[in-house]
Amino acid sequence: MSEVRAEVTVEDLSPVKKKLVFQIPWEDVKQELESAYRSVGHKVKVKGFRPGKVPRAILETRYRDYVTEETVTSLVNRHYWETLKEKEIASIGQPHIEQQGIEVGKDFNFTATVEVDPVFEPQGYLGLELSREEPSVTDEDVENRLREIRNLYATLEEVSEGREVRKGDYVTIDFEGRLGQEVRKDLKSEGYLLEIGGGMFVPGFEEHLTGMKPGEKKEFPVTFPENYRAKDLAGKEVVFSVVLKNIKEKKLPELNEEFIKNFEKYETLEQLRGEVKASLQEEKKGAAEAALRESIRQAILQNNPFEVPDTLVERQIFSMMADAHRRMMYRGMDEKKATELSIKLHDQFKEEATRIVRTFLLVKRIAAKESIAVSDQELEARIRELAAGSGRSYDDMRASLEKDDLTESVRGEELAKKVFDFIEKNAKVTVSGGPSAGGKT
Repeated sequence: MSEVRAEVTVEDLSPVKKKLVFQIPWEDVKQELESAYRSVGHKVKVKGFRPGKVPRAILETRYRDYVTEETVTSLVNRHYWETLKEKEIASIGQPHIEQQGIEVGKDFNFTATVEVDPVFEPQGYLGLELSREEPSVTDEDVENRLREIRNLYATLEEVSEGREVRKGDYVTIDFEGRLGQEVRKDLKSEGYLLEIGGGMFVPGFEEHLTGMKPGEKKEFPVTFPENYRAKDLAGKEVVFSVVLKNIKEKKLPELNEEFIKNFEKYETLEQLRGEVKASLQEEKKGAAEAALRESIRQAILQNNPFEVPDTLVERQIFSMMADAHRRMMYRGMDEKKATELSIKLHDQFKEEATRIVRTFLLVKRIAAKESIAVSDQELEARIRELAAGSGRSYDDMRASLEKDDLTESVRGEELAKKVFDFIEKNAKVTVSGGPSAGGKT
């Protein structure tokens, strides 16, 4: 059989969408049909006939729909992929195929609409004027962090007799809530520990407890928020009856040499202070660098407006939804509920997903223009860093990444870092109010 020919025209529907229009002459379609019938004739078993000897009329009667469908699939697949290769079209995702089927004596026509990466010349990424705050750690920063550490070792102690509840106290209460005349089981508890001002209960509830004393009973109404998770309580007024059992306040340990005994790593208070200050310095340095990178991203995206393929945005949204689903499951939510909630996040994720995709495509364009790449050796080094950070072997980490098709994602992240480093190096960065000659300072 001679090669089936096709006339193909390519229409640009948008910067990220093309329509391929195919026209295959009937004579060539006919040859494809003949080949399909011969193939079927050698495979099927029809009583009274040997394989390959079944009359064509019987094959057409019994297998016309199957042969036609197989022929259409074969023609579409062959010519679609050949055209992509011949015209060097890098399609994204699956094509949208439209065809009216095969009609005897007529050319076979079909269209394939595909999405592609936008083609553009990146600009406005050299010589950016940026600002970066020089990270500095104050004594107040150190004291606040030390207070956070002391909080980890805090104890709850009962207050003196006769003292009233105030913000910051921890109270033990018995309570029940009535919706109309019904006492709700989900709004009833005994020995419930609550931090006043912690914001962990229905808004307005904790304020009613302020000023109460142990043994006191109080009744008060609370209106639930309109967006409350339990729909049958949203916007409704519930009357609570509360008995205050006791009041405790948080006592922080003194910051002295005795407190240092909680840590094997430190022998003196000054060692702890020094470590805290160094840790805060690294945190602020990382935050300053992250803020600078975000400024770079915003600047280059603003300087390079371009359309992005919907397929890539949807892939990113799906990835974000899957990540949200995993986090909800990790926190103990049942799978059905986690699935429902993650699906509802689709539209909320769209703006950020679009921004991520635009950044990815722009980084690729800048990297290509500036000949920036990530070598296999650099990729291996990064994977070794990831393995060491998670306590796994290199081979185990590599196998895990390859299993989940994430190896190239790691390469992409490293490429983005190198591109951002390049942009920062070629930028004018003002640090802490003092101008720099450019590059990192």
